[in-house]
Amino acid sequence: MIRSYALIHITTGGGDMVYSGKVNIQQAIDEAPVSRFHWVIIILGFLILAIDGFDTAAMGYIAPTLSSDWGIKRQDLGPVLSAALLGLSLGALVAGPASDRLGRKKVLVFSCLFFGLASLGTAYAQTLNTLTLWRFLTGLGLGAAMPNAITLVSEFAPKRCRSMAINTMYCGFPLGAAGGGAISSWLIPNYGWHSVLLAGAIAPLALTVLLILFLPESVKYLVHRGKDIVQIRRIAQRFIAGDLAQVTHFYLDEERTTSKKGSVAQLFSQPWLAGTLMLWTTYFMGLVIYYVLLSWMPTLMLGMGYPLAESAWLTSLFTFGGTAGILLAGWMMDRWEAHKVVMTGFALTMLFALALGFENNHIVLFGGLIFLMGITMNGAQSGLQTLAATFYPTHCRATGIAWMQGVGRFGGVAGTMMSAQLLSQQWQADSILMFLSVPALVAAAATLYKLRRYNAQNLSAA
Repeated sequence: MIRSYALIHITTGGGDMVYSGKVNIQQAIDEAPVSRFHWVIIILGFLILAIDGFDTAAMGYIAPTLSSDWGIKRQDLGPVLSAALLGLSLGALVAGPASDRLGRKKVLVFSCLFFGLASLGTAYAQTLNTLTLWRFLTGLGLGAAMPNAITLVSEFAPKRCRSMAINTMYCGFPLGAAGGGAISSWLIPNYGWHSVLLAGAIAPLALTVLLILFLPESVKYLVHRGKDIVQIRRIAQRFIAGDLAQVTHFYLDEERTTSKKGSVAQLFSQPWLAGTLMLWTTYFMGLVIYYVLLSWMPTLMLGMGYPLAESAWLTSLFTFGGTAGILLAGWMMDRWEAHKVVMTGFALTMLFALALGFENNHIVLFGGLIFLMGITMNGAQSGLQTLAATFYPTHCRATGIAWMQGVGRFGGVAGTMMSAQLLSQQWQADSILMFLSVPALVAAAATLYKLRRYNAQNLSAA
């Protein structure tokens, strides 16, 4: 049953807004101007995702040097590259329900500290098995961090610019990955591949301190859990211009029956089940594409005859194009039907994957296609965060986003292992690139199905 209280505004003689009585916190969030408070949250989330992107790309960049240094075949690194992805999946599956129960900030701080310490262990690994184990533990922490950062930003962002806020934060991932290439190209020749992993450990440990000092807890979470009104008022006053001293109660205008089920069970209940499965399918297929390109692009480029320096440059084009695509998708999704934006992005990704397989002899044209694919692929994939954040209610939002990412990350595992297997079977790089058109087509079809099924519904009240 939806409780409908009125949001009461009182204007004083000085022109300042005063809130009184029972206040709908979502309405207050939507009416608030975007302020420094919002930018602090976005920047902290951006840094979390930048570290995630750096860490994800780092193994791809150090793989050639690592395999040469240890005298192993490049395809033998498949388990190492996949270990972090497996940890990312399991970390997300656990962290989502934990965040819906314990709070967004607590889980974020712990996960950031955890993957910083695990990254430190990775930097000093001496064997392939030890490296695989530490990469798995690092993934556990990273998997818990990203969905909670996205949830927190989505719950503070006004509806009119929510997609842009989420996608601006999400730019941290491709920029972190691109920065990983630039930093790795300088660190590896001068200090060895261990130094790249050490840099990936120092950053999250420093960020943990910033999260403790500056990151607020989600007011929507606090309201939903019935926390102390003084705490809610103190946080809300930081982004609401009016006086909240006379507010007696904050509430969320959401369906209260959702709280009768656990957050995980909610995902599999009606009317969310079909949408949940479509989000999982789309995210899974998107990450098959993304991690094949991000983890194996330098190796694939070497197989096409490009030297290492040009391979790193071509790989960076994909990630830099991704930054433009993420911002463009966020801007478009705040103005047009979000599902159509995501679906179009995956459809164009399919076409560019086919084109890359046919045209790889002219480096300028080939680089341009990689850049365009970065725009469409990253734009579509980042848009799924908004689709999930606006699809689920507060009670299970973190779980919904985290489980979409957790299940989807297995697509990353499948992608990296599939590439290793195809390379061992002597598949050519252009054939592998063309094969990526298949998951792109499936992702576009799943998004279209979700759009048609839920076109007339607004299930989120977010």
